[in-house]
Amino acid sequence: MTMQPRTLYIKTFGCQMNEYDSARIAELLKARSGLELTTDPAQADVLLLNTCSVREKPREKVFSQLGMWRPLKEARPQVVIGVGGCVASQEGEGIRTRAPYVDLVFGPQSLGRLPEMLATVWAHRKAVVNVAFSEIETFDRLPAPHAKGPTAFVAVMEGCSKYCSFCVVPYTRGEEVSRPFQEVIDEVTALTSQGVREVTLLGQNVNAYRDGPADFASLLAHVATLPGIGRVRFTTSHPIEMTQRLIDAYAKIPTLVGHLHLPVQSGADPILERMKRRHTVSEYKAIVHRLRVARPSLCLSSDFIVGFPGETEQDFQDTLDLVESVGFDHSYSFAYSPRPGTPAAEMPDGVPAEVKKQRLARLQAILNAQAVRISAAMVGTVQLVLVEGLSRKSPAWIAGRTENNRVVNFRGDLGSVGSFVEVKITEALPNSLRGECVR
Repeated sequence: MTMQPRTLYIKTFGCQMNEYDSARIAELLKARSGLELTTDPAQADVLLLNTCSVREKPREKVFSQLGMWRPLKEARPQVVIGVGGCVASQEGEGIRTRAPYVDLVFGPQSLGRLPEMLATVWAHRKAVVNVAFSEIETFDRLPAPHAKGPTAFVAVMEGCSKYCSFCVVPYTRGEEVSRPFQEVIDEVTALTSQGVREVTLLGQNVNAYRDGPADFASLLAHVATLPGIGRVRFTTSHPIEMTQRLIDAYAKIPTLVGHLHLPVQSGADPILERMKRRHTVSEYKAIVHRLRVARPSLCLSSDFIVGFPGETEQDFQDTLDLVESVGFDHSYSFAYSPRPGTPAAEMPDGVPAEVKKQRLARLQAILNAQAVRISAAMVGTVQLVLVEGLSRKSPAWIAGRTENNRVVNFRGDLGSVGSFVEVKITEALPNSLRGECVR
């Protein structure tokens, strides 16, 4: 009688780095532990929650999800429940104190040890907690990546050493660790051999990449020349690491997309100082100016925190002024909430919750209006689109993305997947574009 393979279900909260980590976890546990992915948590033998500390109320979301999974554990005690990611790194044993039915707690640096940790749980029915930082293992012990379409993420560095006062990343993912240059090149090369045509280079502070004499601009230039690569993206970047060499890349590398996510967080110098962002508004604007000299058509998106401790109405108005002067595209904005263990959590949070809510709504209205204007301006233009698969709108349509990261739906067939096609934009919708293939 053939034994059915054990199954794995992963739920991911948070950023693209977490999505990348979840994909690598799935590959690792399939290769080393024989686990097959399932889309049904009720049928899974292993339930993993990959968490994020950055977004609002991260701990509450984690324990709410664990509460939903608890009946599955009660019905089948052999089910293994694990919590990974940044909340796991922050909370450690505290997760099992509050949810003793959790079997595995692992930090972002512990991914390579997951098969051994899982084997211990299976063999001894004993919980395992490992949230230690290990720079040596940060990018080790993971299997070769498998492409799942014409686009792929490639992590080039981990952690952050900027210590912004509101951010938990240095405490949950550790200091900046760059991956060896040749290792990144080898991974991208392996992915292109599997049909990948667009890569996104990932890191919490990706443009701080350093490996010996190679900086991020060098890595970007090399990746862009690899056979098969038609488009390169990167995220997330920090303004103080936006070197002139990197800015010049927008003039020199045609396959580098004309879209950049460059978080600013606030448009007021007093708030940037409290945030420990290490740049001023005028310095940020100067970077934007140099970027648009290098690539006049560049689209910029950003991150914003409203209601940071001490933020006045004038500070907030300064942020709105910056948003309108730069003309940001789709951006992420949040009302400030303290993260335990960060310096900002010790600051008096004097902005009332209702004021934060109102300011956030005002900011988002402006950001959304600007994104709508950018989409509307694309109607009638011809855009280069990488076809990624069938459209969700209709099986007779296919979908892909423009350089500025907008989904375009248009008539076509699956034979075009993985190809760059020219599409004339005919309609701008709230969350996507429609078009017709012209070549």
